[in-house]
Amino acid sequence: MRKKVTVVGAGNVGATTAQRVHGLGYADVVLVDVVEDLPQGKALDMLESGPVVGSDASITGSNDYEATADSDLVIITAGIARKPGMSRDDLLLTNMKIVGAVTSQVAAHSPNCIIIVVTNPLDPMVQHAYEVSGFPRERVFGMAGILDTSRFRTFIAQELGVSGEDVQAYVLGSHGDDMVPLVRYTTVGGIPISELLPQDTIDRLVKRARQGGGEIVALLKAGSAYYAPSAAITQMAEAVLLDRKRILPCCAYLDGEYGIEGLYVGVPVKLGAGGLEQIIEISLTDEERAALDKSAANTREMVEVMRKAVAAGG
Repeated sequence: MRKKVTVVGAGNVGATTAQRVHGLGYADVVLVDVVEDLPQGKALDMLESGPVVGSDASITGSNDYEATADSDLVIITAGIARKPGMSRDDLLLTNMKIVGAVTSQVAAHSPNCIIIVVTNPLDPMVQHAYEVSGFPRERVFGMAGILDTSRFRTFIAQELGVSGEDVQAYVLGSHGDDMVPLVRYTTVGGIPISELLPQDTIDRLVKRARQGGGEIVALLKAGSAYYAPSAAITQMAEAVLLDRKRILPCCAYLDGEYGIEGLYVGVPVKLGAGGLEQIIEISLTDEERAALDKSAANTREMVEVMRKAVAAGG
């Protein structure tokens, strides 16, 4: 029997994710959106690709959550996207309301599911979903680090003219300008990046990785990235659905790890059938830890803004 995956939000990120998961063939997919007939039309279009891509999995669209009942995995992409000149933080309160409403429905219809949050600003949105759902931390986490790391790996591969598969890296912290690329842990074919590129080039690539999402928003003029994000989401979904025990950078709830208490932060984790099965703690230099603490502090500020809004009835 196939697993059941729900994707909430039939915009570019959600629809592309649904397409990728359906194409793999080992999970039935439900695509949900508030826009009438939109998820139904997109789902039917994807279903009709099945004979070509070799997938016998089902994919259906719906405007309500009844069809999502008893999902094994729910991916939340719903929310407004960034526009040029808009930061992820500008989205905070609007998307907080959307994610909160979605999470309530998800928790009611699939009380045993695992939730992956993708909506920006990512870190506080995962925190809000965690608090609204009442689920344990193992079953609520966010996609960001894989995307940020993939961008960093891409830029390094381009610079060196090598395969991106041979570039290994980690980006920790929040999904935004305060992310923390760990240059010390970055290698190409096992060779430290510091032995292959001068420091000024490394600094330039780190800066570009931090601004990777904004670079695409500026080029598109309307909307934001979705091909790379959906690929990163699918990698996480595979790790859970196939119990692959992948070590991946994800947004996870820290309960003392890295000296951070009660907050969602991007760190390396092990993903498997149980969801977030382990948080991997790696040694950090004083400079790296300070950068991670700064990133976490900014996320905590946004979480407090959300909590005040909720307390005020916002």
